[in-house]
Amino acid sequence: MRSLTVAALQMSMTDVISENVATADRLVREASARGAHLILIPELFEGHYFCEDQRTEHFARAKPLVGHSTIEHFQKLARELSVVIPVSFYERDGNALYNSCAIIDADGMVLGVYRKSHIPDGPGYSEKFYFRPGDTGYKVWDTAVGRIGVAICWDQWFPEVARALVLGGAEIILYPTAIGSEPMDATLDSAAHWQRVMQGHAGANLVPVVAANRVGVERGSRFTLTFYGSSFIAGPTGEILAEADRVSETVLISTFDLDEVAEMRTGWGVFRDRRTDLE
Repeated sequence: MRSLTVAALQMSMTDVISENVATADRLVREASARGAHLILIPELFEGHYFCEDQRTEHFARAKPLVGHSTIEHFQKLARELSVVIPVSFYERDGNALYNSCAIIDADGMVLGVYRKSHIPDGPGYSEKFYFRPGDTGYKVWDTAVGRIGVAICWDQWFPEVARALVLGGAEIILYPTAIGSEPMDATLDSAAHWQRVMQGHAGANLVPVVAANRVGVERGSRFTLTFYGSSFIAGPTGEILAEADRVSETVLISTFDLDEVAEMRTGWGVFRDRRTDLE
């Protein structure tokens, strides 16, 4: 039996980095005190979701991995608590800018970086202005708590991402997220759809899924976005085991027996019976 307790953190953000780092630190500590050893923080949690408009001054938010103060902070915290923490950040690599996630192991070491593969573009979500499509491919990380796959927000709508991660050996998939209202269509509420898509990834691949979203109203220069939370943890048949509401700061906790999940995945035969010759 390999028992793993995971946590999804749901939080609102100010536009002051130190305040958001302090909030995430506090919630990581709470999750650790409740037994979690793999803890997911939302996407781009250092500040407001700046992609609501195309403004060149926001390029200054991007920082290199090496010497990144927020990542260094969570390296120390991971080492102190012996927990694994994927940390979302706006990455600068020379002249290239990426929406990235640094994978921090329980000893505080950065195992590497995943760069968001799918970059959305629409009113209020102008990410193509800020981010180059990721060049890392879909990566699986051997951590102190097991093999994890990490993808980012818009990646979560694409079934091939989850399938590729599980084919690579991922025992659990994590999606840091920033999603909410659609400023050009006030009647559109994608929260339930968003959850169901990832529940489908969990059920189709027989793998637990963790999604951490932000909450709160953020007013930009053109649009106001209301982030709808609804963070959740799904089990390997797609069932929601823990779910946050749409407005509250929340720490979600669930525990899995990774060996039991692996036995279930093998027993269902969905990977044995794949017909790649027909693709």
